[in-house]
Amino acid sequence: MSRWSIARLVAAKDLRIERRSKVLTNQVIPFAGVTMVIFAFALDAKSARTDDGFVPLLELVAPGLVWLAALFSLLLLVQRAFAIEADDGALDALRVAGVDPVAIFWGKSAALAVQLAVLDVILLGAAVLLYGADVPAGGLVLLVVTLVVATCGLACVGTLYGGLTAGFSGRETLLPLLVLPVVAPVLIGATRAVESALGTGGVALSEGWPWIGLLTVFAIAFGVGGALAFGPLIDEAT
Repeated sequence: MSRWSIARLVAAKDLRIERRSKVLTNQVIPFAGVTMVIFAFALDAKSARTDDGFVPLLELVAPGLVWLAALFSLLLLVQRAFAIEADDGALDALRVAGVDPVAIFWGKSAALAVQLAVLDVILLGAAVLLYGADVPAGGLVLLVVTLVVATCGLACVGTLYGGLTAGFSGRETLLPLLVLPVVAPVLIGATRAVESALGTGGVALSEGWPWIGLLTVFAIAFGVGGALAFGPLIDEAT
């Protein structure tokens, strides 16, 4: 079988597990929703001074809060995905069977990206409802591109470090320590791009596209580098 065929099978397997276990719908989405609500209560009465006068603080920080909630939820999704692989020995079985680790990496990244994309759309909708964020028609394309590129980058990072920590007993605490510093460029770039797409604080739409370049470089670097390093890393970890 070709590498792409194997990747599709791995992605379909992970999505099938999610459909049956409903971790995303029963645990991750409620967790992200509670996080957004807590932010709303904490910052509801505050305002910040801008060039246009005083603006509700929630409206200014909405893009960053969306990606913070997505990042926290990413950790839950990755831990769940690789906990199943480690407990059942599925990852070891794939490696013993000689399955291409690059295909495993791409397949698991694709499945994780699909789940994250669903979550991101829900979080953006929550930001509109809870934080009063407005999505202008001109910024819709930038918003969609940001969501796609940032989600791919986060999925690749989560898959790489999820495989690295899968064989460790303390993976629940080790994974955040490894992932959070690495995804800082995604958090910054995605937040700035969404600010431009929403026009938050008077930020021009054109200011968001350079951040898309940063997110694209990050996604390509971890997509290619993670695929090459995934096999040796999981072999060492297991």
